[in-house]
Amino acid sequence: RQTQVLFIDALCQSSHLDLLMGYHASYQGPFLKTQNFILKNDGPLPYDQRHYIAIMAAARHNCSYLVNKQREAFLSPDVAGDKSWLQGLHCIPKKLRDLDEINKILAHRPWLISKDHIEKLTKGKNNWSLSEVVQAIVILAHFHALSSFVFGCGINADMEDDVGSAVYSANGDGSTVPSLKVFSRDLLNSVFMFPSFSPILQNGQTTVETLMQKMKSISEQRSDEPTLEERARCFQTECNGGELSAARRSVPRSDLSHFVTDAEFGYQDFARREVSEIPTFRVQDYSWEDHGYSLVNRLYNDVGELLNEKFKVAYNLTYYTMGSQTNVDTSMFRRAVWNYIQCIYGIRHDDYDYREVNELLDRDLKEYIKAVCCYPDRMTKEDYDNVMREFKYSEKVHVTIMILEARMQAELLYALRALMRYMT
Repeated sequence: RQTQVLFIDALCQSSHLDLLMGYHASYQGPFLKTQNFILKNDGPLPYDQRHYIAIMAAARHNCSYLVNKQREAFLSPDVAGDKSWLQGLHCIPKKLRDLDEINKILAHRPWLISKDHIEKLTKGKNNWSLSEVVQAIVILAHFHALSSFVFGCGINADMEDDVGSAVYSANGDGSTVPSLKVFSRDLLNSVFMFPSFSPILQNGQTTVETLMQKMKSISEQRSDEPTLEERARCFQTECNGGELSAARRSVPRSDLSHFVTDAEFGYQDFARREVSEIPTFRVQDYSWEDHGYSLVNRLYNDVGELLNEKFKVAYNLTYYTMGSQTNVDTSMFRRAVWNYIQCIYGIRHDDYDYREVNELLDRDLKEYIKAVCCYPDRMTKEDYDNVMREFKYSEKVHVTIMILEARMQAELLYALRALMRYMT
């Protein structure tokens, strides 16, 4: 008990982002190592520009929490950024302003990025080097995806100053369990005492037991392999699914609007793009492992190794549990989550049977994933509470980590492919 109290004392001095990542220490290490590298270690961009690019990226999703953190870093003695830059994009050097178009596209419709966008940055006055472009793209993708994690786990901008407050959901036995926008000393005690719970399920929601039965059934029917045409058709069906209401459209917060241009530009379903102009991105033609990794490593030393480790840990992370069930092979569920996230961005894995997505992810979970990816600032407590009701709190955090990493990888794939096309 004394050890637990000491541990909770230490955690209460950490940021809420640290607390959430702390659920999965094997992932938190590579995450922090990568973030520290792109912001503080050797690289072509000056430190003040790195933090300002992070502000631009987080502001695109109205993420005040991250903007405030990066604003503090920008003004810190170590970085000593120009305070006038914080008045808005109109006060920064033109070279940085030129990055705004790529920021906008990568945040909302990464499939639109082309070699022409890269060329605009690298030609003419105030031009960028290719190494600078790569570092900027990595920072943008990192903070776009991290904004999804922040909103997906319910962190808000006021939490750092309000560590003692908490919101609770009643459990059947009178205990309390963690809910959205909740991290405090009391909450941490409740997490240690009651790490999982079994609430009442809504109609149409999948129980853990049913999910395990579906995974077993899929494994037994593996001999029924679909053709490439059937796989493509199933992929297109998933691209068209998970419609979200018009209310999800984002409107910039007034305190961040000076970091944003073309505020009406947002996510648009990949399936609605002009097919003749923008074909599906096939991983078999351009993958992270075979293409993106080597290109990013060549132009921005060592970052490829760090990103690769982070992607692998997020994808392979498992404790062999699902809610109260133990000794569970979760690989099929994890693969469905990862591939559905990338499907939202038009990325297709030809060797994957997208029927598994429809079998394993119920409608509420699909809507949650799509909202966190595409409209993170519109997430609500109800959105969070309505998914994965029989899963542990830490397992929900794990799914949100997968959203962060699969989304970041999707952005990088589009950007690095455009860079490769420009270079050749």
